[in-house]
Amino acid sequence: MSAETIPLPSGRGTALETSSLSSQSSSLPLWDRLSTWASENKAIVYTIAGIAVVVTGAGVVYYSTDSRTSSRESPSDEKQRASKKERRKAKKEKDKEQAQSQAKSTSEQESKQKTPTVESDPSEELPQVDESTVESLPDQERKEYASRLKTAGNKAYGDKSYNEAIELYGKAILCKPDPIFYSNRAACYNALGNWDKVVEDTTAALALDSEYVKALNRRANAYEHLQKHSEALLDYTASCIIDGFRNEQSGQSVERLLKKVAEAKGKAILEGKKKKLPSSTFITNYLQSFRPKPRPEGLDDKADLVEGSGKAQLRAGLEAMERKTGESYDIASTAFDKALELRDLGELEAFAYNMRGTFRYLRGENADALRDLDKSVELDPSMTQSYIKRASMHLELENREGAAQDFEKAMEQKQDDPDIYYHRAQLHFILAEFAEAAKDYQKSIDLDKDFIFSHIQLGVTQYKMGSIASSMATFRRCIKNFDKTPDVYNYYGELLLDQQKYSEAIEKFETAIELEKQSKPLGMNVLPLINKALALFQWKQDFQEAEKLCQKALIIDPECDIAVATMAQLLLQQGKVTDALKYFERAAELSRTEGEIVNALSYAEATRTQLEVQDKYPQLQSRLQGMGGQFGAPGMR
Repeated sequence: MSAETIPLPSGRGTALETSSLSSQSSSLPLWDRLSTWASENKAIVYTIAGIAVVVTGAGVVYYSTDSRTSSRESPSDEKQRASKKERRKAKKEKDKEQAQSQAKSTSEQESKQKTPTVESDPSEELPQVDESTVESLPDQERKEYASRLKTAGNKAYGDKSYNEAIELYGKAILCKPDPIFYSNRAACYNALGNWDKVVEDTTAALALDSEYVKALNRRANAYEHLQKHSEALLDYTASCIIDGFRNEQSGQSVERLLKKVAEAKGKAILEGKKKKLPSSTFITNYLQSFRPKPRPEGLDDKADLVEGSGKAQLRAGLEAMERKTGESYDIASTAFDKALELRDLGELEAFAYNMRGTFRYLRGENADALRDLDKSVELDPSMTQSYIKRASMHLELENREGAAQDFEKAMEQKQDDPDIYYHRAQLHFILAEFAEAAKDYQKSIDLDKDFIFSHIQLGVTQYKMGSIASSMATFRRCIKNFDKTPDVYNYYGELLLDQQKYSEAIEKFETAIELEKQSKPLGMNVLPLINKALALFQWKQDFQEAEKLCQKALIIDPECDIAVATMAQLLLQQGKVTDALKYFERAAELSRTEGEIVNALSYAEATRTQLEVQDKYPQLQSRLQGMGGQFGAPGMR
């Protein structure tokens, strides 16, 4: 779970999404896909910053994809249902609208009675009943009337005479309140787009049978049309649990609604969110994705600068950055702001805009950051780093063309700058253009063989391409040539962990931890701690030690979103859903961009919904736990 690589171009690093490499994860159910957030979504986030990560999130299993025939169907109804499914499939190809496909899906042709029943010919005269006459009918006669009225209602529904069907189902309900009758009438209201009535009838059906999957799905669909997304999410989730997580369409609905709910809440959070710097782990990994350079002339320690001048503030900012702590990064950011306020920077003005733009970008202030970098290249077109950073921002904003153009402009200024090739390789990596990425990483190495991250990223790219032997050889060379660099051991450990070589992986993580302590006592990278936690969980199911390591990481770097997300997933694996929810919500608070917030909130909403289902349907808790034990354990990485 490297900090330098992880998914969403945000400057964090690069992450290797190992799900495509492992046969076990080639077809993940929904909750597993949700549970890979700390790896898959964070991988890109760290990618632009610097390095590839080999991680795959925690697993709490939710859905499988095969469908199952409802146990409610009687054999005599299956033939009719099959023809309706064919019509529904043809309709779905012509019209994607959910309401129409729902309307065509089914009218219940099912009987809950286990004993055979004789249904009247719908062409016969139908019984005339109302509230005043039905009370006088014997029970058996009521049942017979109800069956005939339901059959007539089904025929009217098939003829699209929905109002007639509504009336017939209503009379059937008078004779015998039955969840199927209510659900069938709800199907008519569904076809007419009367969503409030759909909710009313499906709720009545569920009052008679709380585990009636069709009624739950139908009500969920109505809630979604009424923009009651949280209610719809709860019903779809309960439906999936009852149905054994086998209905792919319902599973897709849960994913869709999780995103809708998370996006709505995410926008509200983002509007009121105070911009601040991310964790020191994130910042360090972003900054070290650029080759270290000496301070610009005039900002060295011996330079005689006027206290309180713009140049003095620039130097103070650079000095603070070198300490690599959360507090020092805040000091640096403030110093760069003040430097440009004070002006009088002379030839250092372009550099000042570059640094202020960098920290604005880290705070998520992309528009202001882009303006600063525009100004930087305007003042000094030869400053290639400004083009590279601007390209990273374009990539995060999904402007691939803008990113490519900035790399071209940088090369026009200095074709032999190895940073250009390294960061352009990151672009190719994120876009899964691995052959092109490998070429650029190699070019970066050819121009400067001493930059460790080019070697590491090349090794990860080889691994991603399936060249396992080449990747392992690359990392062994890295260890030989950079034996005192903790990042080498951390990322090599991730590759070993992905191959389930647990003992070797843990050994590498422990080496990385010790080297981090020695080389960066004040600004330790906590990712080796988190990776060791994941390895212990996956290998030995050692939750206690894994939690201790995550807690230690959070003491060192309280703002580390990956540590928070990993802790949440560990708790979720143990069934500590309430505690997990708190950590997922904390992860959303720490997220830097709207996309990251939505990802975190999707986890939080999924967890919150699980709690609501357990509260509303306590009888389902044992099923959910059983499924989590069966599917959720294969590896939280």
